[in-house]
Amino acid sequence: MSPKYAAFCLPILLALAVFASSGDRAEEFRGCVSLCESRACMNSMRPASMPLALRLTGWKCVDDCRYECMHLITDRATQHGAPIQQYYGKWPFWRFAGMQEPASVLFSVFNFVAHAGGARKLQARVADGHPMKRYYLLFAFVSMNAWIWSSVFHTRDLPSTEKLDYFSAALAILYALYYTVVRLFHIYPVQRNRITASQPSSSKSIILVAWTVVCTCAFLSHISYLTLLPRFDYTYNMVFNLVIGLAHNILWLTYSLPSRFSIVRRYAGRPKFYRPDHAAKPAIFALLTTAATALELFDFPPWGGIIDAHSLWHLATAPIAVFWYDFLVEDACDDGWRVQRL
Repeated sequence: MSPKYAAFCLPILLALAVFASSGDRAEEFRGCVSLCESRACMNSMRPASMPLALRLTGWKCVDDCRYECMHLITDRATQHGAPIQQYYGKWPFWRFAGMQEPASVLFSVFNFVAHAGGARKLQARVADGHPMKRYYLLFAFVSMNAWIWSSVFHTRDLPSTEKLDYFSAALAILYALYYTVVRLFHIYPVQRNRITASQPSSSKSIILVAWTVVCTCAFLSHISYLTLLPRFDYTYNMVFNLVIGLAHNILWLTYSLPSRFSIVRRYAGRPKFYRPDHAAKPAIFALLTTAATALELFDFPPWGGIIDAHSLWHLATAPIAVFWYDFLVEDACDDGWRVQRL
């Protein structure tokens, strides 16, 4: 906390003893920000005097006032044993180099690295003629894009960065479902070669085109609905992603089930009872992703003003991504894809 801002804000905090249910709606917070703005932001030289990191990350004088007042109030609440309040839907984090949530930024970068490493594994170990290679690589690139925007959003929470983060995440989740259906129901385009035992099929091509159109329309409808609304529908966005993610996990669980219970043939050129050693991995993946997502249910003030449940979720998903790419490579390299010789 800057002593200069403490001098601006402390008198009005002591004068106002009004309690509210949310930090940014509390009179003491609003009064503190108003006083800070009148004393610090009216000076035309103030923006130039802000640290370079804050200016590069788009902080304005009023944003800085809100940040300083938030932590001044939070420090007083901690000293007096009062509950810590949320501000604008977020817990009070300590910023670093202009980043609002530095831990979430760092862990988003971890996830980007995990998906970049997965793309390298796919490129190096999966044959170029494999029918699923391009789908898996595109999934890696779509996911990398999502984690880039996650790091940007957690650096600066703005309406524009929020939408880019949410829309990129929705695209990654929906594309995961898209390639899962393509893989498990064998509607990928193929050529008769030594890589795969599948035969080209015009009916499968029609199904693939239809499935592509359905997913494209679903994504465009999703972002259009959220963009055109006067207020962002967070509940709908959460439900959309949960339903798509659940469908993805359920489909891969059918891959892991014992052959007599599974509704899918794991490899088009093999009998249904063919079950490779790595068949249990999608079930483990589903269990791990469910456990990681459950971290979001444990909403608590950030430890040390840095680590919260959401950042821990980001931390947990990085090693899960590594595990998933290892499975995709194993599955793509399995002999089940190859032509059986009599």
